[in-house]
Amino acid sequence: MILISNDDGIHAKGLEVLTRIALEFDNVVVAAPSMHHSGKASAITLDTPIRTTVVERSERLTRYSVMGTPADCAKVALDQLLRQTPPRLLLSGINHGLNSGNSAIYSGTMGVAFEGLFHDVPSVAFSYGSFAPDADFSPCEPFIKHVIERVLAQGLPKNVCLNINFPALAPGETYPGYKITRGALGKWKDEFEHRVDPHGRDYYWITGYYAASDPYDRLNDTYWLDRGWISVTPVHADQTDYESMPTVDTLLASL
Repeated sequence: MILISNDDGIHAKGLEVLTRIALEFDNVVVAAPSMHHSGKASAITLDTPIRTTVVERSERLTRYSVMGTPADCAKVALDQLLRQTPPRLLLSGINHGLNSGNSAIYSGTMGVAFEGLFHDVPSVAFSYGSFAPDADFSPCEPFIKHVIERVLAQGLPKNVCLNINFPALAPGETYPGYKITRGALGKWKDEFEHRVDPHGRDYYWITGYYAASDPYDRLNDTYWLDRGWISVTPVHADQTDYESMPTVDTLLASL
């Protein structure tokens, strides 16, 4: 059985497409947010009950709408809904919009994949470079099928999940291939637009663009996405910087 979630919500087209693809390989359980939750990373709900509603049930597919964050969806599915039958694979997406570079840190799509990682379930997150509700995901489908087939057959390295990003394509274009990448270090610029409402009160609308620290680094994901390639980034949740541990130890020893 395959578990699927996302951060765009239960009615997102990307989720529908990923579910259809996954059904070619196994039975599927979908546990997705009842509403849009982009940018929630691994946020969890602490102060209200998490309620689940079955919106579809058939022989091979069960879909739950979950009143919670993307991470809530994965957690409640793995701990409760699927306690007796753990999934062979967890898929997240297909997200409307890329989750490359530092965006992966904010991403609810990746928050889902991390929960699978924490539960020792092979986990893969998919994102596509268009925010359009009716985005055409068909160019992504062959590679998604290939990834699902290979991960089901061979698994993933321990404590590693995959962050896979597809650049948006114009009609008739195809991907030249994929590259194994690292997340591009950088920062968001002009992050907010200042506006004034009809009552004269200031407010701010998130906007901006991502600037990689080294846009010509051929190892980073944004370099290849900008050139039309699929980016595959192996990710782990351990954020410890092992190389700096001796330096930090020396620093503190001098206090």
